[in-house]
Amino acid sequence: MRTTAPSSAPSCTIDRPHPAARAPPRPGRLSAGPGRHHKSFIMHTRTVIGLFLGVLALAWGLDVVVLQAPLQGDWPWLLRQQSLYLTGIWSIGLMSLVMILALRPAWLERPLGGMDRVYRLHKWAGILAVAFGLAHWLAKLASGPLKTLIGVAGRAPRPAALPWFENARDFAKDVGEWGLYVLLAMLLITLWRRVPYHAWRWVHRAMPLLYLALVAHAVALLPRQHWLGATGVLLAPLMAGGVLAAWRVLRGRVGQRRKVGGKVVALSQPALGGQTAGVLELVCELDTGWPGHRPGQFAFLTLDRAEGAHPYTIASAPGPDRRVTFQIKELGDYTRGLAARVRPGQRVTVEGPYGCFQPAPRQPEAMQIWVAGGIGITPFLSWLQAMQADPDAAPRAHLHYCVRDAGADPFVARLRAMCDALPSITLTVYDGRGGQGLTAAQLVSPDVAAQAEGVWFCGPAGLAALVRRELRRAGLPGLRVHQEAFEMR
Repeated sequence: MRTTAPSSAPSCTIDRPHPAARAPPRPGRLSAGPGRHHKSFIMHTRTVIGLFLGVLALAWGLDVVVLQAPLQGDWPWLLRQQSLYLTGIWSIGLMSLVMILALRPAWLERPLGGMDRVYRLHKWAGILAVAFGLAHWLAKLASGPLKTLIGVAGRAPRPAALPWFENARDFAKDVGEWGLYVLLAMLLITLWRRVPYHAWRWVHRAMPLLYLALVAHAVALLPRQHWLGATGVLLAPLMAGGVLAAWRVLRGRVGQRRKVGGKVVALSQPALGGQTAGVLELVCELDTGWPGHRPGQFAFLTLDRAEGAHPYTIASAPGPDRRVTFQIKELGDYTRGLAARVRPGQRVTVEGPYGCFQPAPRQPEAMQIWVAGGIGITPFLSWLQAMQADPDAAPRAHLHYCVRDAGADPFVARLRAMCDALPSITLTVYDGRGGQGLTAAQLVSPDVAAQAEGVWFCGPAGLAALVRRELRRAGLPGLRVHQEAFEMR
């Protein structure tokens, strides 16, 4: 290992915890697996949502233009009517997708790039579902101004609903309106970071019930022509999947097949300079049935059933003893004081593993750039520990570690010890307290720029923005950044 000293520059800021999973490698070895490296094809969140909305819009358009009778009415009324239906189709379609993704489908990890990306899709699909729901409601309210401006003579006739629901239209409208109010409140709670996690979680638990109510709204009010056309061909199975997912969530069956019990066998809080570092190291021994993990993966850890599961990176390399280590930073309302509530021998439940955050296989002429901020170092700890079994197979990489105070950081000494045993790994620690910061010259030096294969990053959003800015400054805006999502809320 080569250790380099950073220059003085604006310091990196660190905050917020990190999650980060699937089939096990051989014990003690780093497996490249199907991780997010340069040869993998990954669908980005915007692409998935764009295709999803585009297909639904195409089905709606096919019904309107080809399969249905010619539309009747003046164009302002027709515009209002069809906007009402399209935004409703988009909203309930996205809500169905949200419910299905809430089951944490592991088969989506490879095409999306990991469970953290699945959760990102879940989050943005939910936000857009509420946005289109609001647009749907505004389209409904537009009838009042239209009556005032142009009258009702050219109003488009109301299409027939499914015959079983004709008498339930008024009730379905009320359900939809009140459901939208609840959705808006849930969105505000989700986006308002001051709301404690446990409060947000309990509010979030109401989503399956709300979704079922909105399904009833959609089934009762979507015109029969759409149900019998291309829109129905897409929406019916999508909503059926959403209803099934909602039922499983209500029964507490999320991730059931990937859960395994275990117990806490060790816990410690490193103390440096007479003070604890604010990190709890938790070692759990898992029961038979744990499939093993790849370095860099994460799992959902349940220490208290009332509190529920929280995602944490598995900070240890895989081994035959079914032991996993979690490094838990005291950052939120739940993690603060956690050390006082956990005891050796306590039963735990671990769900996973999940994630695809692994380095690319070693290439003789390629250099990988690894960047970690604060507790975002945990997947790299797992990588480095696994590489100890075969140092010659470790890739050529430069690890940049940004911390608030290197003297009080519990991982710096461990990182240096592990990197000392890996000749191909260079470590640079940036001490924010000493005014040391990451710059373009340090991130991509001239010799590294010619061989840079990509950037592997795990840390807070502010540091991610700094890394991308410095890459542009270094003339490498197209260098691929493999980024593990740092939070899932």
